[in-house]
Parts: sequence; C-alpha cells; structure tokens
Amino acid sequence: VNTTAGFSISTYTGNGSAGATIGHGLGVAPNIVIVKKLTGTSDWSSYHSVLGNTGYMRFNNTNAFATASTYWNNTTPTSTVFTAGTTGNINGNGADYVAYCFAEKTGYSKFGSYLGNGNADGTFIYTGFKPAFVMIKNSAAAEQWRIYDSKREPSNQMFKCIFPNANNGESTTDNGSEEIDFVSNGIKIRSNSQQLNGNGQKLIYMAFAEAPLVGSNNVPCTAR
Repeated sequence: VNTTAGFSISTYTGNGSAGATIGHGLGVAPNIVIVKKLTGTSDWSSYHSVLGNTGYMRFNNTNAFATASTYWNNTTPTSTVFTAGTTGNINGNGADYVAYCFAEKTGYSKFGSYLGNGNADGTFIYTGFKPAFVMIKNSAAAEQWRIYDSKREPSNQMFKCIFPNANNGESTTDNGSEEIDFVSNGIKIRSNSQQLNGNGQKLIYMAFAEAPLVGSNNVPCTAR
C-alpha cells in the first residue's frame, strides 16, 4: 500500500459467496478497482466510481459497461474494503486473485468521466495538472481502451496510442480521429470519433501527472 500515491495491491482467495469483502489499505474509498484471477483463465474486471457498483467493464475486450450484481454485489467500496459478488472472474471459490486499487490524489492522479460532443473541437477535461499518462474508454459503446503518454509522444497533437484490450502494435497513423492534447491543467479532445468523443456518450478516464504536486491546495483560481 502507498497511501501517498493512492495505490495498493491486494491478493486474496475467493470464497464464492456474495458479499465477500477484500481489504485494500488505502484509508479512503478507491475510485478504481481492477481484479485478475491468478489460477486459471478469466477476464480482467474493473470498477470505476463514476459508473457505479451495479456493473463492470473488462480490459481484455471492447465491451461497453454492463450491469451485473455478481461483480461488486451492488456495493460501493469503503475506506477499508471492496465487496465481491459471486462471479468466478473476481470471487470463485478457492481461486486466487490480485486486485489493484487506485484512489484519486490532488495534483497527482485524476479518475473521472466526460460527456462526448461528437465535435472535432472536443471536450476539455480538467485534471489540475499536465498529464504524463491517460487511458480513455467509451463506457457506452464497443470501442478500444486507449492509452496515451508523454514519453512516446512528447508534443501535441497526440495520436500514438496503444490498446490494453488487443495485441495490436502502437497506432502510428495520424488520421485525425485519435487526437488529444496534454495541456498544463488537463486534456483537450481533438477528435469527433466515437472512441474518444461519442456524442452524448460517457467516456471514462484515468490520468497521472507529468510533475506531481503535493498538497490539497491545487485548485483552479477564480477571477475577481
């Protein structure tokens, strides 16, 4: 557990019972929980606080958010535990699992969502820092998970992405449909594609800072 960074790794053995709880050690409720079965094959299962506790998404496919109480037992994580349902993907009896939990930290990480507008002049997402890493997924459509970072592509506009759900190589063709900017205080979408900016659709993201700031006073200024 690293409470300063808001990140923990837990391992546990499932019991197959709805309502089983797993400790995460963060001291605050995690925004994101990612679980993978270690014994046998399974999907990657994820919880994102903006989508809620009634369903799940999977890193290894492009599926949209799906409702199922068998994942998180319709229970929101607390400051000490997250709760599992009965699916074998996160709580098979006698199976071993690893869980990665993330809690948002001001000036270092941001986990949220934005509403697409279907326009090439896309949404601006305020993070409070310039990102170094961003992962985006359209939660309402069968689209790829997309990762952008400032090491592979240090200047805007950024179009080189990799896909956690696929074995494809890096996307290296600038076709105008995959572009975003990393700016001093957030992310600017420069695409009208459904994968990044589907009109009226909710897209989730996780972002980490290029130069993390420490403290809780990293808030936007108000004009006077």
